[in-house]
Amino acid sequence: MIEQLRGEVDQVKANCNPWKENMDHLATEKEAALANLVSAETQLQGAKEKNSTQAKRIDELEVKLAEAGAEVAEARAEVEKTNATADKTIVVYLRDAEATQTELREDSDREKRSNDLAKFQSRRETLEEIHARGFDLTKEIAQAKVLEADVRFIVFSNDDSDDEAN
Repeated sequence: MIEQLRGEVDQVKANCNPWKENMDHLATEKEAALANLVSAETQLQGAKEKNSTQAKRIDELEVKLAEAGAEVAEARAEVEKTNATADKTIVVYLRDAEATQTELREDSDREKRSNDLAKFQSRRETLEEIHARGFDLTKEIAQAKVLEADVRFIVFSNDDSDDEAN
């Protein structure tokens, strides 16, 4: 009976050996799975930290973008203000330039009339000198006096109106 029991024990031991091998194999797989789990947890933690860092960076960039948007809006407002001021200044300069051109034309016309008056006076004086030497230029002198009077009237009437305007 002991022999029989020893045979059964040997049989049980023989049956246990594959189970032990299976248990050893499962223990090895468990250790590998735990190592993979630790590795995965480490990677997950790294990914979480990276994600957190990226989220902070995104928040910082959004703040900078909002600030830049505000600066752009301020710059646009400043540009519009400067453009409005420049437009007003241009209008004033154009008006001043037009007034100056008109004044220059009037001065040029006045100078031309003054030159005409001097020319007519000189012509009349020349005719009077020729008349004094014995030539009859009465008609020419009378005509020169009329022309001179007309030009003198135009010159002095324009000077008076210019003085009244100023």
